[in-house]
Amino acid sequence: MIEKEEKINFNRLKTDILSLSEIGKNKKDRGIYRMAFSEHDMQARGWLREQILNADLKFQIDGAANISAILEGQENKPKIIVGSHIDTVPCAGALDGTLGVLIGLECLRRFKELGIKPVHGIELVSFTDEEGRFGGMFGSQSFCGRTTPETLHSSRDLNGISLSEALKANGFEPIKALEAARNPTTIKNYLELHIEQGPVLDNLNKQIGVVTEITGLFKWSVKLLGVANHAGTTPMEMRKDAFMGLAEFANEIPRIIEENGSEKSRATIGKVDLHPGAANSVPGMVEFSLDVRDTSVEILNELQEAFRKAISAIARRRELMFEFETLSWINPVKCAEDVMKVIEGNAKKLALDYLLLPSGAAHDAQILGEFVPSAMIFVPSKNGLSHSPSEWTAWSDIEAGANLMFHTILELSR
Repeated sequence: MIEKEEKINFNRLKTDILSLSEIGKNKKDRGIYRMAFSEHDMQARGWLREQILNADLKFQIDGAANISAILEGQENKPKIIVGSHIDTVPCAGALDGTLGVLIGLECLRRFKELGIKPVHGIELVSFTDEEGRFGGMFGSQSFCGRTTPETLHSSRDLNGISLSEALKANGFEPIKALEAARNPTTIKNYLELHIEQGPVLDNLNKQIGVVTEITGLFKWSVKLLGVANHAGTTPMEMRKDAFMGLAEFANEIPRIIEENGSEKSRATIGKVDLHPGAANSVPGMVEFSLDVRDTSVEILNELQEAFRKAISAIARRRELMFEFETLSWINPVKCAEDVMKVIEGNAKKLALDYLLLPSGAAHDAQILGEFVPSAMIFVPSKNGLSHSPSEWTAWSDIEAGANLMFHTILELSR
């Protein structure tokens, strides 16, 4: 039986969501702009600090600028970590990352108000730069001891600003990010609630997703180099057209996925720059991104080799040069089965309609999952939309997810 008071304060959570969504909101496109270490990100971080202190929780910030709210447990017992992020992509919605942080905060407030004294302490962590202004997952990578001095100086945003420069500009000493590393023996579990960012739960009319595994990915920056020339005077058969190389490669993607991938494989060319970029010029160079995902590291390796061979063959046939840089590689992880069972048990106890499913998006839980036993709860995304001002989840589903997180933390912290 669920005690009547053993639930979150939904009206307060709703107020928090709406309040934080105003920070960084653009009046024209209604999108939220809270990229890591931007003015609006720093404003949101100040807002979060204020909520933590108002709740009489212990506030902490580490060298990687991760923000924590702590409810102490018994001494020498490993903690339950609950986390996500409040930074956004440009023109974002209100819930990606933010929902997990605010639900975690609400759970800690309810523990305090109900006088619940956990055996295992509970710590909410809002991780820095999950969304990738400087490559992504900086906060959780630092938390798990995977940041190096090279990371701090070589990671740059699209304007060439280094991560080190951004930290300094906001009052942080970059080298102290290395001190954010935690000892995994001090952590019992990691939990993260997130919107699905896909259409499965919404299409099946499910309230909750219990995540089984989180996709791995690699991201390339690719250049094809040909010869820029006049569009009118250069015969078609004499061209070294870099864009035609890209067009042929893009057409190869479905074949490569079918032959070398799985039903969980995804490959996306999301950004293309043509040079010289004039209507009357044959493109002499094209730069493009390639984002490839799967839940199997073996398949990712196979896809990487297949894509490399395809680009090489196309470049040779079209007399182009090519080069590529691996911008990131993140291993897939499986969620901890014992923690998943606790989530499932509480979903049944709360009479919630749930589904077991993988995550096709990367999350901080992916980094933590290689460090400590971790699990995720999904709530539906309306029409599967995310990274958009149209991103939304029904209030009833948010409330269901929040109460499920509350009871999951409650059970794990006893």
